[in-house]
Amino acid sequence: MGGLAFYVLAAVLIVAFFASAIRILREYERGVVFTLGRYTRIAGPGFIILIPVIQQMVRVDLRTFVEDVPTQDVISRDNVSVKVNAVLYFRIVDPERAILQVENYMEATSQLAQTTLRSVLGKHELDEMLAERDKLNADIQAILDEQTDAWGIKVANVEIKHVDIDESMVRAIARQAEAERFRRAKIINAEGEQQAAEKLVEAGRILGGDPRAMQLRYFAALHDIAGDKSNTIVFPMPLDLIEGLKPGSKA
Repeated sequence: MGGLAFYVLAAVLIVAFFASAIRILREYERGVVFTLGRYTRIAGPGFIILIPVIQQMVRVDLRTFVEDVPTQDVISRDNVSVKVNAVLYFRIVDPERAILQVENYMEATSQLAQTTLRSVLGKHELDEMLAERDKLNADIQAILDEQTDAWGIKVANVEIKHVDIDESMVRAIARQAEAERFRRAKIINAEGEQQAAEKLVEAGRILGGDPRAMQLRYFAALHDIAGDKSNTIVFPMPLDLIEGLKPGSKA
């Protein structure tokens, strides 16, 4: 019995030894293999055999990660305090550098995204944060992609989700927008009056240059007055007609 137990135990140890040498990596996974602590190769996907105790493997996921960038307090260039958060999309393109060049690529990328978000938005005014998000997203993505390249990471996209403003600042912005609309209305009204005055001057120049044009304008005015429903109509009498009615005038 003692010998049988020994053989069973030996068989179990052998099976466990070989089982520990087998790894199966999915299509989206790669293995960074170390032999006696030194980097050896990138393995996978599929069936992988390691030398137990001698070799170790670190799994790396090549799919796109979606990382929420926590809300950041940002002071804009026009000294407005806002709270901004974003979402970051990135993936690993070089498993070797992702493991060898940084201790924790997830944490490192998240921290870098937070500092970059504050740095980039702090250089812009509040109006730009609200109206030019696409441009700001592209600027942040370009900076992050350049800095994470050494870690074997590709930043695919950055999206600013929310720009939260203090309630008092919201009221101030509303007053500013109302004042801006009033200013534009005054400018449009002044431009309209200027154009009307220019047209009146031009019309007066044309009428003054030809007496027949003035008479036509007079007849048009009489026609307009005749269409009025009032009982009393007062209209001017041309001076040349009055001169013709005086006694002693020539017919």
